[in-house]
Amino acid sequence: MRLVIAFALVLALAGLAYLAGRARAQRLTLAAGGRIGAVHSRPVYHGAYVAVLALAPALLLLAGWGVMGEGVIEGRVLATVAAASQPAPGPDRDALMNEVRGLVAGDLPQAFNPLAPVLAPRYAATKANLDLLAGALAVALLCLGGLWGYSRIRPDFRARNRVEAQVRVLLLVASVVAILTTFGIVLSLIFESIRFFRLVSPVEFLTGLAWSPQTALRADQVGSTGAFGAVPLFWGTIFIGAIIAMAVAIPLGLMSAIYLTQYAQPRLRRWLKPVLELLAGVPTVVYGFFAALTVAPVVRSIAVALGMSDASSDSALAAGLVMGVMIIPFVSSMADDALTAVPRAMRDGSLAMGATMSETVKKVMVPAALPGIIGGVLLAVSRAIGETMIVVMAAGLAANLTANPFSSVTTVTTQIVALLTGDQEFDSAKTLSAFALGLVLFAMTLVLNIYALAVVKRYREAYE
Repeated sequence: MRLVIAFALVLALAGLAYLAGRARAQRLTLAAGGRIGAVHSRPVYHGAYVAVLALAPALLLLAGWGVMGEGVIEGRVLATVAAASQPAPGPDRDALMNEVRGLVAGDLPQAFNPLAPVLAPRYAATKANLDLLAGALAVALLCLGGLWGYSRIRPDFRARNRVEAQVRVLLLVASVVAILTTFGIVLSLIFESIRFFRLVSPVEFLTGLAWSPQTALRADQVGSTGAFGAVPLFWGTIFIGAIIAMAVAIPLGLMSAIYLTQYAQPRLRRWLKPVLELLAGVPTVVYGFFAALTVAPVVRSIAVALGMSDASSDSALAAGLVMGVMIIPFVSSMADDALTAVPRAMRDGSLAMGATMSETVKKVMVPAALPGIIGGVLLAVSRAIGETMIVVMAAGLAANLTANPFSSVTTVTTQIVALLTGDQEFDSAKTLSAFALGLVLFAMTLVLNIYALAVVKRYREAYE
């Protein structure tokens, strides 16, 4: 809590530094008689320069302490215990410190380790003192940086250039963080997938038709070594996300976009378009509840009426229908943009030649906007195959290789959730298979996104 207070204090002092720097620059402008060019930069740039010099070192210190502070506190607390009584580094020490933190936060009524109640007050006192020290150092750095920036304010000081350079550095850092995060995700998936493929053949994983990720609990167990053929999962993902969902989303989304861009009055369009895009803001768990409680029973009733006495309440059709409704805004928005970007002269020329509006839409507008529409569809497919909650709640967990939409199937994301739920050991093929599934899913969505962006880029170049 003290660290949060220090962070808020640093932000408040940085705001004061901005006001002080801007006020001094305004006084210099008034002293120069307000002549154009008498002061190189506007007062707002001088204030921003002082604020950045004050804020940057303080935030760096607080960020560094937030990352490394827990390790420092843990080392100081454990140093108060005799070496013979200290747990060995690893899971035992981590468990002890988790209990200590739980006692300090009040989340644990009592601890299993008798050493935890002894260390809890020491941990609380050490954390409070070191957090206070870090906050004080951050405020001191802020004051020093602010005073130095304030002292540099002169009529000929190029504050605007310095601030723009600082903004470029900030944008570069943000870009690097995004890129490194992506690389970190990919490397973590690859590393854990390599561990999995040391236990299970990649050929079996990518071509096997049976999925039963079980591991033997004893060496003498027979028939529990598991089957890691992921083809049923890949098929379930494609069946629900790329076939059933797209069969709903493409016609509805495309027809919605055609109506809004070609037929609807401007006033009606201003109302309908935001309402349609509200579907994209509904949480997926709400769609999952709707699929499980409303759509799934209706689908099962239809299956029973068709003579399927063993119809399941979990089905690919129920999940696919609701998923299709969820991604209608993705298809509609991209198709809307593509149709709007088609030169109006093409539409007017078709109508002038005597074509009806329906013929113009079918023969001119849609073919001209087709690359953009295809790009939107591909982006929607990548969104659909990564969906989890709807499939978990409406499609089931059975890895069936079937084309029957009334049967229960499962997808890659559903199995990842099932494999990583609860306490798991990360040295078994069962748990590590989730990372291999994640790697394949990442590759699928990456290829779809790259292809969709390439199509959209070509479309934009044609009609800019």
